[in-house]
Amino acid sequence: MKIILATSNKGKIKEIQNSFKDIKIIPFYEIVKPFKIEENGKSFKENAIIKAKAVFEMIGKPDKTIVLSDDSGISLPILNNAPGIYSARYAGDNATAKDNLYKLIDELKKREIKKTPAFYTAAMALVTKDRVFSVHGWMRGDVIDEAKGENGFGYDPMFIPKGFDKTLGELDKNIKKELSHRSKALQRVKIILKLLQEGKK
Repeated sequence: MKIILATSNKGKIKEIQNSFKDIKIIPFYEIVKPFKIEENGKSFKENAIIKAKAVFEMIGKPDKTIVLSDDSGISLPILNNAPGIYSARYAGDNATAKDNLYKLIDELKKREIKKTPAFYTAAMALVTKDRVFSVHGWMRGDVIDEAKGENGFGYDPMFIPKGFDKTLGELDKNIKKELSHRSKALQRVKIILKLLQEGKK
């Protein structure tokens, strides 16, 4: 089985590729020229489906191809669940991951908040010739008003998972793999893929 991944985020690509042993995961830009996808959904689920469908259309709707997309981000209840679906562009449309990280840190500092609850959400969509599936995964914990550690990506250096006293930036990558919202969503993706394979027998 081969899956086309509808993202150009190298951190996401690596995490997803590392989660599959027997399935080839190919970023869409290795097949078609990269193109901008208008993520105008109102939820992680809607944006994940938009991205997966856009890539499926671009590669020509092949019969046996599956496109997988991920839309994910961090939400802080104290900020009305911001940045939420705008996590990847919290500091602006052309912002880097570090720009977004430090904008969120600045927002906490402005409010004199040292630590507050937060949660990560990952919505994943799978698109085939005649079906659309979606799943979710979550990871809960707290964010702090500083960045610690070099591991992970995105907001990981400020996020402390529930039950731990270090950020994802400080923790070993294998711990994140066990805990992460993306890993939980991928476990559900694997169930769908297994059902799809069994349906073809």
